[in-house]
Amino acid sequence: ARIARGKVKALDECDAGDFDALVIPGGFGAAKNLSDFASKGADLTVDSTLEEIMRKFHSQGKPIGLSCIAPTIAAKVFGSIGCKLTVGSDVESEKYPFAGAAGAIKSLGAHHQTCEPNEACIDKENKIVSSSAYMYAGLPHEIDDSVRAMVEGVLSLLA
Repeated sequence: ARIARGKVKALDECDAGDFDALVIPGGFGAAKNLSDFASKGADLTVDSTLEEIMRKFHSQGKPIGLSCIAPTIAAKVFGSIGCKLTVGSDVESEKYPFAGAAGAIKSLGAHHQTCEPNEACIDKENKIVSSSAYMYAGLPHEIDDSVRAMVEGVLSLLA
C-alpha cells in the first residue's frame, strides 16, 4: 500500500475473476511481507493468501508478471512445474550484486534465464513474465526499461 493511491483493499479481497492479469512488484514488500525470502532465502514460505491468488490466476490462464526479487515467489509457487524466470543474471558482479537469488530460483525447481536489463523472461507456456528491475544496479531509466519490458510481456500474453 506504500506505493498505491486511492482505496487499497486487503489481499484476501482479490478475485482473479475480476482481473485480466496479476503483477507483483519486488522490493522489501515481496521479500519480507509477501514471503520471507529476505530471512530464509530458498527456504522461503509465501503468504498463503498470495499463493492461492497466484494459483487461481495461473489455473485460469491469466498472465502473472513479477519484477525484482518477486520471481523468487513464483519459483516457490510454480517451481515444481519448471517455469522460466529471471532476476537478470545468475553471476554476481558489480552490476548484479543480488544474482545469488537465481540460485534460489533454480533450487526451487524453476529455470533461471539470463536477461539483459531491458528484457523480460517470458514463459509463454505458463504465462509468467519476469524482469530484473532493481536486482540490476543500474540507472533509474534502466530499471524503468526492465519493468516496462515485464509489463509489455504481460500485455502480449493477453492478446
